[in-house]
Amino acid sequence: MNAKLSRGLWGLGAFLSVGVALFSYRYLGPPNVTESPQILANLFARPFLTVHVAGAATALLVCGFQFLPALRRRRAIHRWLGRAYVTACMVGGVGGLVMAFGTTSGPVAAWGFGLLAPTWILVTAQGWLAARARRFDEHRAWMIRSFALTFAAVTLRLYLGALQASGLSFEEAYPITAWISWVPNLIVAELYLRRGMSRRLQAAE
Repeated sequence: MNAKLSRGLWGLGAFLSVGVALFSYRYLGPPNVTESPQILANLFARPFLTVHVAGAATALLVCGFQFLPALRRRRAIHRWLGRAYVTACMVGGVGGLVMAFGTTSGPVAAWGFGLLAPTWILVTAQGWLAARARRFDEHRAWMIRSFALTFAAVTLRLYLGALQASGLSFEEAYPITAWISWVPNLIVAELYLRRGMSRRLQAAE
């Protein structure tokens, strides 16, 4: 992948991440029943919707910028933003896990989001532990996986809109997006990491 394409994809991802994060913060205000009845129908929406949004939206707001080389070189800023990101992922993951148990969209959606939340927490924690141990190659790999899972907030909305535009109702589309919003993201991240590892091995030969 050439540098221009990489920058373009990063810019698009960062733009979508920031946009979804800022749009999601509206859930931190008074509940709007007419705007999001399906989400507020969750048995644990109060207070865990607020917990989930506060964490997930903040993680989404921060994550893309952590991959900027210029910011990574400013180690103090990178570390503090990293701590904020990890904390936000933990908070958002716990809120998401609780809400998965309260979904009214059936067991397929419950399992999809119920597996996403602990996977997100575990992957992010591994990245943080690797950084603490100064295993920075491992840290980068785990954080790429973490970003892929954080970005599920964006892909969920894209897929949900596309499925509804194709004629599916929210009730039909939502359980599907509970899986396709994050599993393909994680697969793409793994393929990217394996490709990079293969290139490094070839260069070392």
